[in-house]
Amino acid sequence: MSYKSKPLHLEFSCAATESKLFPEDMGNEIALCGRSNSGKSTLINTIANQKKLAKTSNTPGRTQSINFFHLKGNDNKKIIDLPGFGYAKASKADQNSWAKLILSYLKKRNALTDLILIMDMRHPFQTKDFEFLQLCESLELPIHLVLTKADKLNNKETQQALKLVAQKSPEFPNIMSSIVFSAPKKIGLDSLTEKIKQLLEI
Repeated sequence: MSYKSKPLHLEFSCAATESKLFPEDMGNEIALCGRSNSGKSTLINTIANQKKLAKTSNTPGRTQSINFFHLKGNDNKKIIDLPGFGYAKASKADQNSWAKLILSYLKKRNALTDLILIMDMRHPFQTKDFEFLQLCESLELPIHLVLTKADKLNNKETQQALKLVAQKSPEFPNIMSSIVFSAPKKIGLDSLTEKIKQLLEI
């Protein structure tokens, strides 16, 4: 199977544990968000065709900073990896700290144009997803859904998940699109890459 889209040539910019460490607020950037273990890091590595650009782990909650990546040769086009939310084993203090960090980014970042909300296709629209969607709606931030781990569902389960997405999405007018994705099988890779290029205007 061949793929039409060329990988996004991403480079790591910095990891920020507080807002004063964010890089200069300029250019275009989109942010990836989702529950812990939804597959954010794997997705970043897949669209960049790299294995270790974003750290992956079998332990949810590994990403505790906001990680900035930029297109090679263009610091003004960035993809942002936000800490995963809903990691129950993290302490309340850590959860509150991550929430404040994410909120400070979402509220104050002028370069941010769109968010990609990543949901494990086997468990879409969990409570934390709804809470995050409501927050983004209040901030008037456009959302693009990416349903990961599609390879782990059979056809019946896939149709059930897509039906649920179709039912729930109209509740949030700021959901602009949805893409089914699998990193191992490269399902939806072209669509996702093209969507990111469109959002970043590249």
